[in-house]
Amino acid sequence: MDKPVIVTVDDDPGVSRAVARDLRRRYGQQYRIVRAEAADQGMAAVREMRLRGDDVAAILADYRMPQMNGVQFLEAAMDMYPYARRVLLTAYADTDAAIQAINVVDLDHYLLKPWDPPEEKFYPVIDDQLDAWQRADRQERAELRVVADRWSAPSYAVRDFLARNQVPYRWMLSDDPDATQLIAAAGQDCRLPLVVTADGTTLESPDQETLATAVGLSTSPATDFYDLIVIGGGPAGLGAAVYGASEGLRTMLVESLATGGQAGQSSRIENYLGFPDGVSGAQLADRARRQALKFGVELLTARKVTRLEAHGQARVVGFQGGGEVAAHSVILATGVSYRRLDAPGLEDFVGRGVFYGAALTEAPLCQGSEVCVVGAANSAGQAAVYLAGFASKVHLFVRGEGLEASMSHYLIEQIAALPNVEVHVQTQVSAAHGDDHLERVTVATKGEERDVDTQWLFVFIGAEPYTDWLGETVERDGRGFVLTGPDLVQGGKRPRNWTARREPYFLETNVPGVFAAGDVRADSIKRVASAVGEGAMAVSLVHRYLEKQ
Repeated sequence: MDKPVIVTVDDDPGVSRAVARDLRRRYGQQYRIVRAEAADQGMAAVREMRLRGDDVAAILADYRMPQMNGVQFLEAAMDMYPYARRVLLTAYADTDAAIQAINVVDLDHYLLKPWDPPEEKFYPVIDDQLDAWQRADRQERAELRVVADRWSAPSYAVRDFLARNQVPYRWMLSDDPDATQLIAAAGQDCRLPLVVTADGTTLESPDQETLATAVGLSTSPATDFYDLIVIGGGPAGLGAAVYGASEGLRTMLVESLATGGQAGQSSRIENYLGFPDGVSGAQLADRARRQALKFGVELLTARKVTRLEAHGQARVVGFQGGGEVAAHSVILATGVSYRRLDAPGLEDFVGRGVFYGAALTEAPLCQGSEVCVVGAANSAGQAAVYLAGFASKVHLFVRGEGLEASMSHYLIEQIAALPNVEVHVQTQVSAAHGDDHLERVTVATKGEERDVDTQWLFVFIGAEPYTDWLGETVERDGRGFVLTGPDLVQGGKRPRNWTARREPYFLETNVPGVFAAGDVRADSIKRVASAVGEGAMAVSLVHRYLEKQ
């Protein structure tokens, strides 16, 4: 652990050196001594230490300095280090100013110059101040800190990214006292969200790739060729990566946001084999991720794939922002995303009250509020049950006649047993309203409209595959889902651009060596277990493909 710091600031070089010399002689083994000969130099040092997360035990400032006097310096430093002991160095003529400073900056002590011998006039004072500092409950920790506005889409994106990637962080609203200190240290004109890493690096409104790199997630391939590239880190992709690496294939998994996919956002999965008491999507994703890493999978996070091409026997994958990597084989496991609600005003509040998916980071903030959930499948049901533990009431809006056609029976029973969940059938959201965040929604039930006051709307409707980036390379159905195996062979004719002398394997696309697994595949079963199974099956077909090359 780094030593705590004692800061001394005096514009007289001789006095400055003498103070630092005396401090090092007595306290150098336990404390780091930082000396500055000008107020601006000292303030820059204090800001840097605050951003780095260093602990400052005491600040000694000379009263008479040209840029700002010692009282002003201590007042500014106090904003960043409220627990540091504040000592003013002053001459006899400035005693009155020092006494007044006791009230202005809550001054802990003032020292008259000169203080020879230090054993009698200097060290006893500093000993008392350091003892008082050590006894104080400071609760300062070196950690990732995020300063943000409450209703801000970029701020929500940062928090969601960190939470879904299992990165611990401290969340601070911009008007919190600790947050204002960090903003002051970074510069008042900094852009929020402000991310401050444990080593003091500051990131202003970072994109996902920058944030991933800063928190230690890998974003660049280690080499330029692999046996297998898996695109997508949901259950199908993680299953494929685990089985591929465990069977000796040099495997890389590329994920654009966080491992787990939609399943990773589920608050509780209770019908997955082997977990009789249920398991959260985050827990399942984290276990699968650690299992993949154990077998040697190279995991890239916050990298979006935008291109897939066949170059001879190589399958080349291109990234957004540049760069590419190749492999013998590729498994497409990009999953699906929730379809956007087409209603006036809704897009204005995405990340500011409107959320597509579970957004589990928001649940504790819903305490005592009315919450709205849109959807009739398992994801919507799981979210309604989970949010009911926080919200005073959960409105579940269902477009159809009921839940039986699309939701598992166990979830329907759980929802029926919750007194604060109300299911509204034949109901659709028709508009959203608010100023800087969502404040109410208009819903239509059998043609009749009414307003519901709410700051929270969670949407789980439809499924849109992330496949537009495939262009004309890979064949898809009319909704964009990837066609594989028998679905590619129509009337006994092989698929377009098919180069192999055999029929496509069951999960193989129209590009030999490129397979699809999980929700992205046309007519797949939209369940976690089937996605994992398809990932494992795709790897066995990859082996068959490689043996035939």
